[in-house]
Formats: sequence, structure tokens, C-alpha cells
Amino acid sequence: MTTTTPNHEVVIVGGGFSGIGAAILLSRAGFDDYLLLEAGDGLGGAWHWNTYPGVAVDIPSFSYQFSFEQVAGWSRVYAPGRELKAYAEHCVDRYDVRRRTRLRTTVTAAAFDDEAHLWRLEIEGGAPVTARYVVGATGVLTQPKLPDIDGIADFAGTVMHTARWDHTVDLAGRRVAVIGTGASAVQAIPHLADAAHHLTVFQRTPIWCLPKPDAPLPGPARAALRMVPGARRASRLASQTFVEATFPVAAHFAGLVPVAAVGERIGHAYLRRAVRDPETRARLTPAYALGCKRPSFSNAYLPTFNRANVTLETSGIGSITTGGVRTVAGVEHEADVLVLATGFKVFEKGNMPPFAVRGADGLDLEKWWEENHFQAYQGVSVPGFPNFFTILGPYGYNGSSYFNLIETQSAHIVRALRRARQVGATRVEVTPEANAAYLASALGRRRHQVFFQESCGLANSYYFDAHGDVPFRPATTLETMWAAKRYPLDAYSFTG
Repeated sequence: MTTTTPNHEVVIVGGGFSGIGAAILLSRAGFDDYLLLEAGDGLGGAWHWNTYPGVAVDIPSFSYQFSFEQVAGWSRVYAPGRELKAYAEHCVDRYDVRRRTRLRTTVTAAAFDDEAHLWRLEIEGGAPVTARYVVGATGVLTQPKLPDIDGIADFAGTVMHTARWDHTVDLAGRRVAVIGTGASAVQAIPHLADAAHHLTVFQRTPIWCLPKPDAPLPGPARAALRMVPGARRASRLASQTFVEATFPVAAHFAGLVPVAAVGERIGHAYLRRAVRDPETRARLTPAYALGCKRPSFSNAYLPTFNRANVTLETSGIGSITTGGVRTVAGVEHEADVLVLATGFKVFEKGNMPPFAVRGADGLDLEKWWEENHFQAYQGVSVPGFPNFFTILGPYGYNGSSYFNLIETQSAHIVRALRRARQVGATRVEVTPEANAAYLASALGRRRHQVFFQESCGLANSYYFDAHGDVPFRPATTLETMWAAKRYPLDAYSFTG
């Protein structure tokens, strides 16, 4: 007979803002017996790991914070990464999360005990941990994706990924090659161009780059946010409206509201103003619709290609040599430092989920998703995996502020756990019928989404999984908030 008393009521896996927010909101709801496990040596998730030059939020800071912990000290409208890391530490201390956290603790597997109604988590180099409930809060932009290019291991210079920046490397006077032009590259490239003797940017797919409404927040503005009643609420409302229009509405309701078309006109006009050379401008022009892949906002990225010490290379990469990068056309670009701005594993094996998860009767989550497509009820729960919840599950994130997602999904989880307490249940599982109905509803809105128009096939977007699906939640933020607090409780079975 196995023990039915777990070490903790809840174990949260992941110490980024997802895990921190889930811990705070669970505790505020009366679920104090939790343990947060983080593989790294610090908290903050992406803002702990990503320290490359220029790293910053890509939505206004007024939206990129918890609604219950709004701060007034941001230095800019779009805060730099170090301030987000500091904000994470602030939240951890203010809400007493640190003492219930274990760093340098990697979960390698989780298995549901059908008899005891608890999860057994295997820990790398340590004793297993048991929990009645598990909250997966590892995010998806966590594991750097390395390019599969011949010869990369033979490069004689320094190689580093933007997500694991080596600050001991001095770029002054050196030849730097950057592979990739995604969101991280857009932020880093202007700074690399300032430091390097010469910078070569290898672009596979142009990115939509829009002007960034960024500016320093002077002392009087920060004082007003601290002291004027309603100032923080008003700034957050304005910011949220901007964020909502630029992704959830533009992406999920493109067939109803032509926001993306307006954005494309702005993007083309900005590109004409920012880049002087017509040939370079043409190579920086996306051939796909705005929204097919993650766009970026920057006032510095496009003008960088006017510089004499910057080369834009759009030929495919044939191989990495000991001294640089050779294109498929046979042109070799010499380099001393190779920067991989190649993004993260997203909908790939080993990342969704990030560790082996076996549910009821030994059901394997990775295999189940592979056979049935990615899906989860409101992005939180999967049938066959009792007592297991996720913050960033399939069809959970609508593209708005990530903090909205954290609060919404945590509210969903809290509601289910409260009902379990009320009825004395030890096993909480979403029903197959509720999950199927939710997935059908999400797929039924595809015709309005920007992702499934023909031009998106040219985008090379990480939004698309191996099945050709885009498991974003096609809903407005208000709809997700409402649903999290009012979904029918009979969507779950409560037993035990």
C-alpha cells in the first residue's frame, strides 16, 4: 500500500513569473502548502536567463506586471530586462515565496499514483517529491534552440546563444556574426553594431518591425504614478488597450477587424523612412501578413542596416567554418564571435512537456499530444492527467500580456481546487467531453485568425506546431478572464 499523504498539497514547477504568480495567488486563496521547484540558480525565468545587450519587454511595462502588484518605478515605457528581474525578486520577497522555493532542482519526470491520488516527481540528483497537485509553470521560451548547421562545432571563435549571454566576451573591435532576426535579435543587433568592428546579420525570414512608442519615464511621471489616485490604473488601462489591439484583436479577429492591415501600412511606411538603400529595404520587407509570426517593436533595429559596419546576408547558410560562416552561394563571412539568435524549443519534443509526464494508467502526455494534437481545457487541464494543471498549456494564451495569462489560469486552477476542498475530493480531472467541446470551439474560430491565410506559409513561425496548428486561444482577454471564473464546474470530475 502506497502512502496517500503527499509531501505538499501543491508543487509548482518553474520559477519564472508563471510560477511566482501561481504561488502568490494559490497562497492568497488559502493554499499555503506549496513548494516551488526551479532548475536554475535564481528566480525570474526568462528575465533571469536572458541578459543579452538590449534585452527589454516588448509590451509597455504598465501591462507587464501583476494587477495586484503594480509598481511605479519603471525607468522607461518599455522596461529593460534588469528591472524585470528586480521586479521578480521584489514579488518573491513581498509575498513570502522564497522560503517555499528550492533552486537548482530539476524535475526529470512526474507520474500520477492512481491508488494514492498524488504525483510523484523525480528530481535530478535528489530524493523524489510527492504532491497532491502539480502546476506546470515552465513556460515555452525557456530551452534555447541551437541551429542544425554543418560545422558549427568546428568554429574556432566564441559561440553563444542570446539566451545564455557570456558577458566576459569583449566584442570591441571584433567581427561578429548573428544568425537569426527574431525578437531577441531585433533588440540585440543595434547594440552589437555599436560594439563590433563589423557585424554580419544572417536573415532567413524578415520580421515585421514597427515603431516603438518608448520613452524614458522622468521622475515627475514616476512620482505621479505613485501619488496621484488612479494614475496606475489609468496607465494600465491605456497600455492594455494598446496591447489588446496589436495582438489578440489583430491576430484572432483579422477577418472581422482589419487591425493587421493598418499595422502593415504603418510597418511599410516605417521601413521606407528607416532604411535608405532600396535593395536592403526590399530584403527586409516581409512577404507574409503581419501576425503570422511574432512581430517586433524597435526604433533602432531597421536603421542599423544603414551603418557601414553592418552587412545583411539573406543567402542561406551552407556551413560554419573554423573562421566564419559560408553561404550556400559559397561566400564566406569571417567572424570572431558567433551569436545564435535562433530562439527556443517551443512545440517540440522535450519542451511540451519539458519533462516526462505520465498520468492515469501510465498515459504519456507527450505521446498523447503527438497522437491527438496539442489541446487542453482552457489551456489548463488535459483529460487523463488528474491533479495536473498548466499555466501555458495549448489553447491557453491569447497573445496579450503574459501576466494576464498567469492571473487568469491561476484563477481557473484555484476555482477547481476550492471545489475539491468543498467536496472532499482528492482527484480532480477535466472530463473528455468538456475538453473536446472547448477544442471544437477554439478550432471553430480559425476562419477569423490571421495564421491560416496563405501567406503565413512563408513566415517560418514558431507559432505553428508539427500538425500545422497554432494553439493560441482565439479570444479577447476579457473573455478569458470571465471564463476562468465562471466555467462550469461539472467540466471536472471530483472524486476520492
